[in-house]
Amino acid sequence: MCKKILFPALAITWLLFAGLKPDYVPTAEEVDRFYSTKTLVVLEDNPMAEYNYVIKDFMAKEWKLTPYDFIKYSEFEEKRMDPQYSFILLNQVRFDNDKSLAKYIFLSLVLGGNEPIVSNMPDLCPVPVAYAEVDEDHYNYKLQTILRFMQQHVELIHKNPKLIRTNMFSIYNDSIKNIKDKILYVVKDELAPDCNTEAKIKKIYPYRFKIVTREEVAKAIDERNPDVVFLHKVGPEGTRLVARCYKIIIGAADSKFYYFNYHNISKSKPDGFLASDFKKLAK
Repeated sequence: MCKKILFPALAITWLLFAGLKPDYVPTAEEVDRFYSTKTLVVLEDNPMAEYNYVIKDFMAKEWKLTPYDFIKYSEFEEKRMDPQYSFILLNQVRFDNDKSLAKYIFLSLVLGGNEPIVSNMPDLCPVPVAYAEVDEDHYNYKLQTILRFMQQHVELIHKNPKLIRTNMFSIYNDSIKNIKDKILYVVKDELAPDCNTEAKIKKIYPYRFKIVTREEVAKAIDERNPDVVFLHKVGPEGTRLVARCYKIIIGAADSKFYYFNYHNISKSKPDGFLASDFKKLAK
């Protein structure tokens, strides 16, 4: 399924270009090559973007696999065809067959090389983080654990190339059973109306959970609380778009994906974690 990045996620720019594909399936050789690169983190052109501050802090805390540095977006255009570099950047993505024209932000890890078309650059780990119209406060605090996951994911497919496949994150759904031993943190406004109170959830999910604030999720991530898994929900957040709602359960300590799914938003399936998702976790 073809997708296009329209422009850097938060940058102020007039340049439109065809971009990276979140459904790209890397080769084992490309994963191997990543380890010989220097990773350049592409900052947003807007000097006031909070992303620029948090990504510097989180990279210092979390990034272990390669040497790294930070560059402006204009430098990405200059350096992206150099195979000695890999890149971490926010991408604004649109699905070509999506009539809603919804745009999503993915955090991607891509390889430089002699590919003249941006859309064909190898993307080793594209993770959905938000809709483009959503305030960055909804996702910036989770980038720390996403950076941890990226590294773990690359290490996993590097050691076991047989796991490289389309819909690669679905392999993590094998860990659903382990959620029952954790406390599931959910933010109330990320839940569908049929499961947005403790009473409603207890009827369908008999294991430990807690309705929390985003600040409590951020604290659990920063403290690497081994008892906590949390919901990372990507949706339009009231922007009236009818498109995809991504739902990922992530470990606060191990940064592992325990559940990865999405649904197309409709009247029967609103923007939010659904009762049917809780039922899947409870099996």
